[in-house]
Amino acid sequence: MPRNISFSLTTDQIRNRSKTVTRRLGWRNLKAGDELNACVKCMGLKPGEKIERLGQIRVVDVTFEPLDTMLQSSGYSRGECEMEGFPGMTGKEFVEMFMKHMKCDPETEVTRIEFEYLD
Repeated sequence: MPRNISFSLTTDQIRNRSKTVTRRLGWRNLKAGDELNACVKCMGLKPGEKIERLGQIRVVDVTFEPLDTMLQSSGYSRGECEMEGFPGMTGKEFVEMFMKHMKCDPETEVTRIEFEYLD
């Protein structure tokens, strides 16, 4: 059975299929070809709450990079922000948002996961 992956901050982007890349802390053992269940929220559910699945995805590529790679080139960050589901966001804005939610710093190594939709 596929592992669950949460998209609580980008649920709309998963629903409308505009997101094809996600950055995570951890997820070091993930590899291309792995299938995952995209969910709204997977952990911290209150009693009686159930996992809401958004669909299945297949990992296309997994790389590891410092978060601040998004700050090094405006061309790279523009494309990455779009694939993350945030067209129009700058690399700086993305890094600030990620650090706020994940409580990390710009030098933190993140797992960049590129995926495709299966359904």
